[in-house]
Order: sequence, then C-alpha cells, then structure tokens
Amino acid sequence: MNHEEHEEHEMTHGHRRRSRGGTIGRSFGLFVSFVLFVVHAVSVGAQPLPYQVNSKHLGVVNCANSLCHGSISKWKDSSILQNEYVTWSRVDKHATKAYPVLLEDRSKKIARNLGLREPPHKAKLCLDCHAHNPPPALRGERFKVEDGVSCEACHGPAEKWIEAHVAPGASHAKNLANGLYPTSEPVAQARLCLSCHFGNRDKFVTHRMMGAGHPRMSFELETFAQTQPPHFVIDDDWQKRKRSWDGVRVWAVGQALAAGELIDVLLDPKRSRDGLFPELVIFDCHACHHPMSDLRWTPRHGIGPGRIRLNDASFLMLRQIARITLPAAEAREFEDRVTRLHRAVAGEGGDAIEEAKTLRTALDGLVPHIAARSFGAADLAAMLGGLVADGASGLYRDYAGAEQATMAIGSILDFLAKRGAITDVRAANAALDRLHREVRDDERFRPAQFADALSQLGKIVIR
Repeated sequence: MNHEEHEEHEMTHGHRRRSRGGTIGRSFGLFVSFVLFVVHAVSVGAQPLPYQVNSKHLGVVNCANSLCHGSISKWKDSSILQNEYVTWSRVDKHATKAYPVLLEDRSKKIARNLGLREPPHKAKLCLDCHAHNPPPALRGERFKVEDGVSCEACHGPAEKWIEAHVAPGASHAKNLANGLYPTSEPVAQARLCLSCHFGNRDKFVTHRMMGAGHPRMSFELETFAQTQPPHFVIDDDWQKRKRSWDGVRVWAVGQALAAGELIDVLLDPKRSRDGLFPELVIFDCHACHHPMSDLRWTPRHGIGPGRIRLNDASFLMLRQIARITLPAAEAREFEDRVTRLHRAVAGEGGDAIEEAKTLRTALDGLVPHIAARSFGAADLAAMLGGLVADGASGLYRDYAGAEQATMAIGSILDFLAKRGAITDVRAANAALDRLHREVRDDERFRPAQFADALSQLGKIVIR
C-alpha cells in the first residue's frame, strides 16, 4: 500500500494521484540496468509476503511513539514524515474499517450463511484479510489482531528490523536485508495488495462467499493506492534511496498480476472446482447477473451466446499495456493467446488447461518488462486512445471491463494533465465525471450509455 504526498489537481475526480515520466533509452548502461532489474523482479516475485514470514510480529504500539512514527505533525528536515502511525490510525480504512466491519450485523449474517463456527471477528477466513493475522506463536506480547490491517501487515514482521532500521548507518538496502518488505517495488506492492483485494492461494473471496453476502471484489491497484491517505513523500530523497516512481507502471503491473492470479485459480484443481461447478468467481459476474430482458450479448472472441465467460477485465487492460511494452508481433500473439483461452474455456476450441498454462507463461515473461519500464507521454496517449477505441468497438459491454477502463482512463488523464498534455482540463474532467457516473452502480450499468460517455470523452482528450 504505497502512498505519497499528493497535490490536489483538477483531474483527480476526487482522488489524489501521482506520476513520474520518462522513457527507457537504448544505451548499453540502461540495458545492463534493465537486466539487473529483471533479476531483482524475479527475486521479489518469489519473496514471501509479510504474513508468510517466520518472524515475530510485534504490534503497532512499537511504531506509535511520538519520537518514532507517532508524531502529530510532520517533522521538518526529516527524510520521513514521522506521523505515519497517526495517519494510519485516524484516517486509513485499513485501521478504521477493516476489522470493525467484522462486528457489524451484515458480517455476522455472512458468517452464519457460510456455516462458520466462530463469529467473523474470530474466524480465520475473515481475519486473514480484515486484519493482520499471523499464527499465535508468532505474535509478540503487545500484538493485537484488533488493530486491523496494521503496519506489519504491509511492512513485514518487525522482529529482525525494528531496532536495526533506526541504528546509525541504517539504509533502505539494509532494512530489506533484515526483512522489511519492499513496498516501493511495483511487483512486490502488487503481490501484497492483491493478496487481499483480489486474493491468492491462501485467501480468496469465492463465489460461495459472495452468495452468502460478501461484496464483489472491485479493485485496481493504482487508483486504490491513490485514495489512501499518504504516509510518505515521493521526493528526490525517496527516489534516491529507492527508485523512480511511475504510477502507470503500478497500474500495469497490477493488471498483469491480477490476470495471472485468475489463471492460477483456473489451473489449481483445489480452487477451480466447487462441487459439480467451476469456481464461478473467476467468470464475468455481469455476463449472467443482469435482467433476462436486457439483451446485451454481443459476439466476443468468436464465442456464441449462453456461454459463461472468464472475467477478462484485466486482460482488456493488458491489450494496451502489451502493445506499448512488447514488439508489435509479440503483442498480437499475446492477444491471440487470450482469445484462444476464452474459446477453450467456452468449449469452442483447444484444451483450456493447456491454453491457460501457455498464457500464464506469457504473463510471467511480460511482468518484468512492465516493471522495468518508464511510461512516457507518448505511451500514455497511445494507451488512452486504445482504451477509448476498444470501448467504441464494444469491448466494455460487461460491467467489469467498463469499471477497469474507467479507473485506468482516470489515472492516465491525470498523468497527462500533470505533464501539460491535456489542453482543456475542465472539459476533460467533466467528461470523466460522467464516465464515473456510468459505472457507479453495477446494477444500473447500461453499455450504450457508457459507450456514449466514452465517445464524448474521446472527442475532448484525443487529438
């Protein structure tokens, strides 16, 4: 959950965002840097998440001292704000909402519907995402699960780094070596946030849980990160100690990892079946959950009507990401693999498991390229044009794709506006407001109205 000090901007549509620009050069030095980063990205991808580390979790109280991270106000001339605990405890929903919601009547009803033996605020199924829930043997004396999604849930168990990170000569590299989780790395950040907001093999919101009353999982990494209250500053000092920040990179990595997790569910025999049925949560909810009188089906991927379809919202975003990140031929091949998987799942060609394995391998190869790239203004303009064009061609007729496209377009417009590439910010903001209104309520989503709103936005921002 990376945050930063944000500036208010006309293009935020109620969110505070960040951006960094630049393009990857072709010099030998940058090529070497790319190779080193790919190696690092692979190691990050294999790194255990904070809840998987076999170290003591000491509790947020150890970070709350006013001389540590519990200051009421920012410290002057400090490389960190020192008020991170106060920000988290007072206004961050990971503290104020995640655990308390388990005490509400709706959560209790969900637990009863699922037949849980314990109430939600004590059930592992709920606590694994609504709190930081390490095994009891790894909890320090001052650890409290009631603190919710706390410091160590993101930054890792503090036993081996809490003293070293304030010692003379401490550095970010040393902190990481001592077990601090690398939240500043986009792949690591995406794996961490998606582990709860999308799910992984250890914790996942299933179709049964949604049937019991759990809300649909709606998440896009960059947008959600920006809505969090900032508790650090992306400045020259931060980038010198860590690396340059690029919000589009975060968005792109998040889409790739979400798509990969969907395929992992499909390939996992323990998670891909629910009795006689497949695990329906990986399919497009709104392809089925709309009134029968709403005849919204249109041909997609050569699949006929009446077939359940994979939730391809992230794959729709990856169309544009791959076109920017990969050579043209490889990008087309990636899109073809997505189509082949859709057709195979629908029973209209190929072996679904083999197609899923092939696409998973392609995603594994794509992620390091995304994570190493800095997206320039030309990249952003191309992706924006592609998103609008895909909408005009009918690819966002299902709600999930339209929702992801709206969040992506909002982020890209903000980045372009900050670079002075949007000539009429006020008009663009108004058009974006309308787009957000069209996806505000999934039960009232109308594809034709969304397409019209997207077309109007395109006329304003695409030249």
